[in-house]
Amino acid sequence: MRFILNYVKKYKIRAILAPLFKMLEAIFELLVPLVMASIINKGIASSDTHYIVMMSGVLILLAVVGLMFSITAQYFSAYVAVYSAAEIRKDLFQKILGLSQGTKEKIGEEVLTTRITADINQIQNGINMVLRLFLRSPFIVAGATIMAFIVDIKSALTFIAVVVALSIFVYFIMKYTLPRYKAIAAKLEKVLHAVSENLSGARVLRAFCQVDEEAEGFQNKTSNLAEMQIHTGKISALLNPVTYVIVNIGIVGLIYVSAQRVDRGFIPRGDVVALVNYMGQILVELIKLANLIVLLMKAFPSADRVCEIMEMKSDERCHEITATEDEAFIAKGAISIKNVSFSYNNSNEMDLEGISLEIEPGSTLGIIGGTGSGKSTLLKLLTHTYDVSEGSIEIDGRNVKTLSDSSIAKIFGIVPQKASLFSGTIRSNMTMYKQDASDDEINSALNIAQASDFIAQKEGLNTIVSARGNNFSGGQKQRLTIARALMGKPAILVLDDSASALDLSTEAHLRKALSELSWNPTIIIVSQRASSVKDADQILVLEDGKPVGLGTHAQLLSKCEEYEEIYYCQYPREEAANE
Repeated sequence: MRFILNYVKKYKIRAILAPLFKMLEAIFELLVPLVMASIINKGIASSDTHYIVMMSGVLILLAVVGLMFSITAQYFSAYVAVYSAAEIRKDLFQKILGLSQGTKEKIGEEVLTTRITADINQIQNGINMVLRLFLRSPFIVAGATIMAFIVDIKSALTFIAVVVALSIFVYFIMKYTLPRYKAIAAKLEKVLHAVSENLSGARVLRAFCQVDEEAEGFQNKTSNLAEMQIHTGKISALLNPVTYVIVNIGIVGLIYVSAQRVDRGFIPRGDVVALVNYMGQILVELIKLANLIVLLMKAFPSADRVCEIMEMKSDERCHEITATEDEAFIAKGAISIKNVSFSYNNSNEMDLEGISLEIEPGSTLGIIGGTGSGKSTLLKLLTHTYDVSEGSIEIDGRNVKTLSDSSIAKIFGIVPQKASLFSGTIRSNMTMYKQDASDDEINSALNIAQASDFIAQKEGLNTIVSARGNNFSGGQKQRLTIARALMGKPAILVLDDSASALDLSTEAHLRKALSELSWNPTIIIVSQRASSVKDADQILVLEDGKPVGLGTHAQLLSKCEEYEEIYYCQYPREEAANE
């Protein structure tokens, strides 16, 4: 609750005015039964038409002023709710971007998506309804009860019985349903996880004929969710009818008691009408309050889940960065990897173990190995996506732990294993690092990345890029991501299997162009192709997370069995001998 209040406080004037205007509206509403009683007791009883017309005008005036107050209150409450939710969503998005890769993988993409969409929508609705009803409804209930006591004390005792009975009933409903709404949210996240997993792996499921099995599993998850939602909904749905029953029973008791009071001459007939109207007001407000409680029972778990993410500490990269030192640091591209080991689960079993090497500025390092050998993991350690478990990694003598994300982004030009583009145009994708980049700079990077030819056949830099670059082939996307990485002229260029979709001729032209870059960056190439790394100054061979070879192409062919096996699997010995 305190978490939400911190955002609402930013709009505290409007947050105060919203319930204030609602209470003013409630005051005018509470006056209506008294005016009605006066019309009956004085106007109708004495056949005073002038008095009836005058008091009817008062009723109209009360209605108009109340409507104006109501509209004003709803505007303020909606304003606070929408802008508070927007602030929460913005901060949550920034928090998610700041979490380490390991933390995000642990939480799950579906969970984060639910937090930033459905949960924040529930919080927004909760803020809106609280400002509109949380003070107004109790005020009407308490005010109507007080006004009833002013009209007639003995008849008003019925109000106390109704309010107490409803309070007890609402308490037990909340106690039962609140934990179940939390469980529903957890089951919903499991369903979303299944949806995401099945959609992303649809082709695999069809290939292995697992569609029916997955559909059955998904049906079980949704059935469990539906059963809990229906059961909880049935309990929550009791609020409205039971409220009507209790209040209507109270109206029957009120009419019975007040009729006896009228018959004995203690109160006039108009007061009975006023008492019934007050009971009706209580009925309406209690129903609103019951619906508000249901909404809050959904909003509170949502707020807890969002707050959980906001307060979460990343399990990686939690180091103090000195801004002045960070700004003064200019990287040349020297990398020192000292006895580095790493485990994803912080267990004794290492995913990478005992890696040590020195990379000179402007040189090229090739990393090769079988699938799952730890090539991409080593790159994640270099770029400080993860922290090393043992050892250290230094850039120009400075530990990567002491570099901020912004500095790492300037030092490294990263081309990920899976090419990723954003919807927009080629120009908007190319200027992500440098907003004011000229067309000549962009075209130069595209030319180096061997992307100029296919772009020229389209609409140039204004070519539309669909979501995730789905309107380009795999090779085209890879070349565009390489060009994007070159735009910042990084000191260290990291190519994580980024030429896997390119033909050998295009890849050869790309390697040649990269070797002739004017700013002479350090280049790290990860690949399963021996042709991609054989011209590197040194090649690191990984096997099951361990270094099994380090040297040039010729040195490794003569002394590293693993490299020799990889190379001759791709190049028959006869072809290799003729090179």
